Amino acid sequence: MEKTHTEKSSSFSAREVLPPITTTTRNEKEKEKQEKENKDEEEAKEIDFDSNFDMISGEIDQFLNAISYPKQSKDNQNPTPPEIPNSVEKFLQIVEKEIAKFDSEKDPGKWSRECGESPPLLEALDRVYKLTKALGSFKSDPRYTPLLDQTNSLLIRAMSFLEDEFRSLLEDTDQSKEMKQCEVDCCLLPAAESGIAGGITPAYSSEITTRLNKIANVMISTGYETECCQIFSIVRRSLFEESLTKIGFEKISIDEIQKMNWESLEGEIATWIKACKFCFSISFSTEQNLCESVFSNSPEISASLFGNLIRGIVIQLLNFAEAVAMTKRSAEKLFKFLDMYEALGDQIPAITDLFPGESSLELKSETSSAQCRIGEAAVSIFSDLENSIKSDVGKTPVPGGAVHPLTRYVMNYLKYACEYNDTLEQIFQNHNKSEKSDFSQENRSRFSSQLMAVMDLLDANLDAKSKVYKDLSLSYIFLMNNGRYIMQKIKGSSEIYGLMGDTWCRKRSSDLRNYHKSYTRETWGRLLGCFKEEGLQQGKGGAVSKTVLKERFKSFNAMFEEIHKTQSAWVVSDEQLQSELRVSISAVVVPAYRSFLGRFRQYLDSGRQTEKYVKFGPEELETFIDDLFDGTPASMVKRRT
Repeated sequence: MEKTHTEKSSSFSAREVLPPITTTTRNEKEKEKQEKENKDEEEAKEIDFDSNFDMISGEIDQFLNAISYPKQSKDNQNPTPPEIPNSVEKFLQIVEKEIAKFDSEKDPGKWSRECGESPPLLEALDRVYKLTKALGSFKSDPRYTPLLDQTNSLLIRAMSFLEDEFRSLLEDTDQSKEMKQCEVDCCLLPAAESGIAGGITPAYSSEITTRLNKIANVMISTGYETECCQIFSIVRRSLFEESLTKIGFEKISIDEIQKMNWESLEGEIATWIKACKFCFSISFSTEQNLCESVFSNSPEISASLFGNLIRGIVIQLLNFAEAVAMTKRSAEKLFKFLDMYEALGDQIPAITDLFPGESSLELKSETSSAQCRIGEAAVSIFSDLENSIKSDVGKTPVPGGAVHPLTRYVMNYLKYACEYNDTLEQIFQNHNKSEKSDFSQENRSRFSSQLMAVMDLLDANLDAKSKVYKDLSLSYIFLMNNGRYIMQKIKGSSEIYGLMGDTWCRKRSSDLRNYHKSYTRETWGRLLGCFKEEGLQQGKGGAVSKTVLKERFKSFNAMFEEIHKTQSAWVVSDEQLQSELRVSISAVVVPAYRSFLGRFRQYLDSGRQTEKYVKFGPEELETFIDDLFDGTPASMVKRRT
């Protein structure tokens, strides 16, 4: 009995404290196997998008038709709604599972990349929307209330899913790298042709554009137009501004522009011009194509989205131009202002092309207004050139009678300005508020008349500066130097020559010849007086007075040496003018000297006396004349050794 008790105790402990391991494990495995079989059976029964979706979709369409056109009841008062087929519940489960499959991956865009060209989910969501709308007609029917709640909830989740997909496709501009065998949309100019480095505007593959179009159509048709448009606008505006940033154009406040030094602002203007060309020649048309492709079924939405985006970018560009026009005026700003004026002018016809009809009127008006402000600023800057000439009243003469810095500045300024001839003519026609009576004289254009006014002021200024020189001969050299420089600049530019005209140029050439004659008379006229025969012959027989002859030679030698010393330090930088002066001087002086020397040298005693008074031979005179106008005093002593 004791043994039996012990065995019973041991048996009890084994059963209660340590359960049979092998039995329990076998049961768990059988349970897991059964669950797997049940799961496989369920999965086998499920209808997927790829194989059997057409069948279940047909059943849903039949139900939609039945609920849309229900049979009349026997009492002919209220229609009898159809019974809900089992396929509806299964259909909703399939759609929800499809959304969850991709939504749970936390990888927006994966669905778009992995599904086919025409995703059945989009068609399914359209049916979900139709179900929701149809069921809503019978929301008081308790049989339909749960189903209506289910379709509403699924539709909200589905639209949230599509919003994420739509945004992901728009933001992921590198999708083309991940898509297999996709063709990149070639509506953009290549970066090399556009002149903009780096391929700035994001391009979408044709497949991605098609997918965006299909999603947009579903969202719009299911009442989510606002959400769809908001996503498109926000993403595209952000990407567009990012593109502008890549070429260096960013938003700058009016205060920042006003405080910028000119070098910095000049760089910003250059970038702004590049941004204008980038937008109007490339990006706007590309953006228009994108809007029309994505919203091909909704032209009004496409036009509205495109118009709002472009209007915002254009206003940003115009605000910059308005701010620049408000900066302090200075002469060096003219040419950048003219570049801006031309860039704004190019925008106006482009706006007309982008926005046909009345929709472009407001934007064209704002662009014209900004261009007008730039034009008025350019007129003011050019007018300041006149003021700068008037105010340049310095009394310090330029050494050697060389070209004055004012002459160089004004002529180079005008030469460059005349390259903008058409633009400046338009500006002075449209934006010059001053009334000048001489604009209509000689059939001159407004800019041509303005140019004439500047030249008249420069002439008057140079004439005043020539009087600063105490040596009258040097004043003529100064006038010749500056006059020749002016003529060379005008003849070297077909634009400025055309504006000044033949009449003006002939008159200036005549003035130069007169300066030359005046110089020759003033400098060499007195020298030639030494060769006059008057006073040389004295007495009844007309004998040559050696004393007078010696004085004549002494006077000539002294005068020529002084001229040589002085005028070799004078400057004639134009080689042609320098050569003309030397040749004309030699032509006047050397023959007269040779003739005088040949006639009267015999009256001087040979030997030392002759060497004392006849210091130069005719050929030596030519050599010394070639020293003139080099800008460096030349020594006759060094020349003779």
